[in-house]
Amino acid sequence: MAESDIAPVLTTRRDEAMGFFERMVSKGLGWARKYSLFTYPFATACCGMEFMSVAAARHDIARFGAEFPRFSPRQADMLMVIGTINLKQAPILKRVYEQMAEPKWVVAFGVCASSGGFYDNYAVLQGIDRIIPVDVYIPGCPPRPEQVLDGLKLLQDKIGNQVHRVGHRGSAPHDLLASQYNLTK
Repeated sequence: MAESDIAPVLTTRRDEAMGFFERMVSKGLGWARKYSLFTYPFATACCGMEFMSVAAARHDIARFGAEFPRFSPRQADMLMVIGTINLKQAPILKRVYEQMAEPKWVVAFGVCASSGGFYDNYAVLQGIDRIIPVDVYIPGCPPRPEQVLDGLKLLQDKIGNQVHRVGHRGSAPHDLLASQYNLTK
């Protein structure tokens, strides 16, 4: 018998070291966040029409808590990149992503946003995951509304199962600001 089989195993992972109250608060925050997604639609091509049909009455994305599109990245927490992104738009998309508040999620809507689609040339970005991290890929050219709703459900499951922390562990925010700009107290 190995020594590791006899010795007790200590939990060192932060996820497993959470207390009961902290775990319940995390589940509550996950539930609240997954049903209150504020979408920033970055629509550039023909998939934009399909996105509009998802928001219409028949498929009604509002049932999933993602009904209000925000056209300011500072008010959004979900970036939906819809359609073809060319290389001139890539820095703009990256800036939009960086301006979003944490936590933030990204959905690649359609095959052009996911992999460049059939535009295999020098001007088209071959997948937005080359410049920003993507949480959910929705395939199709254009994707059906049912596929978009399935992708939204996948994202909601991912958000609900994340560990959500309350409070800031470590130094206070004003201490971080002071150390960043070499300010003295």
